Amino acid sequence: MLIFRWLATLLILASALSFAFYLGTGKAQYKRFGFLLFKWTVIAGLAFFAVMFVGRII
Repeated sequence: MLIFRWLATLLILASALSFAFYLGTGKAQYKRFGFLLFKWTVIAGLAFFAVMFVGRII
């Protein structure tokens, strides 16, 4: 559980840093990378909570 929290936090921070680089440089590659990181962070979070939910049901 602790590892997942740290991983999610680091992914969100990396995404925010990528958006900050985009604002600073204007290069679209940083914006794309930030959205990609954010998308996979949300997907991983949803999968994690789905597994927890199914574990509670069973």
